Amino acid sequence: MTAARGRWIPGVGLGLALGMVTACAAGSNPGAGPGPVEGPASFRFDDVVAREITPFPVVDAQGRPYDHPFLGGFVVPRPQLVDIDADGDLDLFIQERTGELMSLENTGSAAAPAFTWRTDRFQDLDVGEWSRFHDVDGDGDLDLLAEERFSYVRYFRNEGTPAEPRYVLVADSLRDDDGAALFADRQNIASLADVDCDGNVDLFLGRVDGTVSRYESVGQDERGAPVFTLVAARFEDIEIVAQLAMPGGGADAFPTLHGANSMAFADADGDGDVDLFWGDYFEPGLLFIENYGTCGSPDLRSTPEPLEADGTLIATSGYNAPYPADLDADGDLDLLVGVLGGAFNANRTATDNLRYYETTADGLVERTTRFVHQIDVGSESVPALTDLDGDGDLDLVVGSKLDPDALDAGRMQVYENVGSPTAPRFEARERILLADSYHYAPVFADLDGDGVDELLLGTWNEDIRLYGRDADGGWSPRSDDALVELPRGSQSVAAPGDLDGDGDLDLIVGESSGELNLFRNVGTPTAPAFELVTEKLDDIDVGRRSAPALRDLDGDGDLDLLVGREEGGIAFYENVGTAAEARFQARGELDAALPRFAAFTLGDVDGDADLDLVVGGLSGGLVFYRNQRPR
Repeated sequence: MTAARGRWIPGVGLGLALGMVTACAAGSNPGAGPGPVEGPASFRFDDVVAREITPFPVVDAQGRPYDHPFLGGFVVPRPQLVDIDADGDLDLFIQERTGELMSLENTGSAAAPAFTWRTDRFQDLDVGEWSRFHDVDGDGDLDLLAEERFSYVRYFRNEGTPAEPRYVLVADSLRDDDGAALFADRQNIASLADVDCDGNVDLFLGRVDGTVSRYESVGQDERGAPVFTLVAARFEDIEIVAQLAMPGGGADAFPTLHGANSMAFADADGDGDVDLFWGDYFEPGLLFIENYGTCGSPDLRSTPEPLEADGTLIATSGYNAPYPADLDADGDLDLLVGVLGGAFNANRTATDNLRYYETTADGLVERTTRFVHQIDVGSESVPALTDLDGDGDLDLVVGSKLDPDALDAGRMQVYENVGSPTAPRFEARERILLADSYHYAPVFADLDGDGVDELLLGTWNEDIRLYGRDADGGWSPRSDDALVELPRGSQSVAAPGDLDGDGDLDLIVGESSGELNLFRNVGTPTAPAFELVTEKLDDIDVGRRSAPALRDLDGDGDLDLLVGREEGGIAFYENVGTAAEARFQARGELDAALPRFAAFTLGDVDGDADLDLVVGGLSGGLVFYRNQRPR
């Protein structure tokens, strides 16, 4: 499904008629990357790209097709389930990135939901660090509260209908009845409910000391925004305190700890009043506070009880964001939980972080830890496209920051193309451990001129390591020493290419600082040897985490430079020198919604003679942009 487009945005000083030139084939320049399978393939400066979530089938290691293979991954998903289009079923909203609210429409039914991605930025609303749908003004449709930077509350009123919502920012900060702006700790996810059934909306703000402040709406101000009055600074005397065993014993063995929190109110036991679900940074599971009062007279002074699923306590890495809802329309509340990662090693749940618990006659049962099924290698994914098995089509390789199942190093996930050059189908194969390091950044190139690509593996350490294929199809190091070592910095990403016209591959290496290192190949096309020329190539600095690649984008016979960066986006640097003496100048960037820590690869995935774009990033998944060049 295509729902987003991008193109190159020229920078200041662009003097080329780039819309009229054709780039060289990806395989026609040494080091320009894996070549096309049939005929020339190129990526031009004026190419328009369109995002697709399911461009072709991708199957996981258990043989199950991904529903949303190129959604981009989750690290800190904050879910909500609401009927946003008034069609009688629950739609899914997920906040993964600051200021963005992802929307997935329920295209199944109320009892058998099936979700289809619609957008990463629902109505382009800036929702800060958290958001909550609720009918705040009592007109029968869903309004939206969200974080106003930093730690205030903005109000979007639905000025459309229940079936066709249209959100308008009414107030950038809600106020109390004294005119003071409401302060809401941005790391805590607020909740709304009519806790005393008086028809007025109550707003609950969790505090980092483990308490909850309750406000109640008392009308509107001159902007048309709801006004709230403080009912209780310490609602029901709730104070969530974690006690963690600490080494050393003695009086400090069990310190009390408060942390970031998330709460949700819902009638979990069907007795007509709302109960409270609570997730906390220092709580590995979820706490449940039962309301022993009534709808008109709530009483939540009961002891918080940890929730169980499948007969055991729910336990994750902590800071769990609960959202109770009847997901299967059977009349009871189920539970969707985003695991944001707290005090119990967030790396453990880098992939298993959107959990669905169904309420059954035997209590909560865990149905899945990955409610939205997609490619996700944990965090900081780095993709590469190459023909690994020599069958004439491009396979997909994805490096990761670390393997969530082992936590001892990064891993490389292989997706073999079992389809064809024009109709790809990718199936997950083994996850490969190579270097004893983190932050795998794989790049493939034929360094020794034997017609077979080697693997240049960037890592968190200050080096690029070289691997070759064994007879059994495995990988082994080609030397005990690093191929190159950075003079400073870490998180290296290699870009091979012939930058001096001598027929062998040189290396540009990105790093954590955002600058670029140039290593000249002073060996030969069959026996490379690299020598550092500069650690500040042409004074390029993309901010942090430079991830370079070389392509001839303007068809003039020399290699231009593309660089991904931490803040997202891909910058373009034109080679204003020559094929024998490269010199790069900034010319613009790709106008497309790309993840933070953008690391990318180009390849003719669909065999249509242009190069498509696969991008990894912070959340551990991949996004795919198909080249839309007219045929």
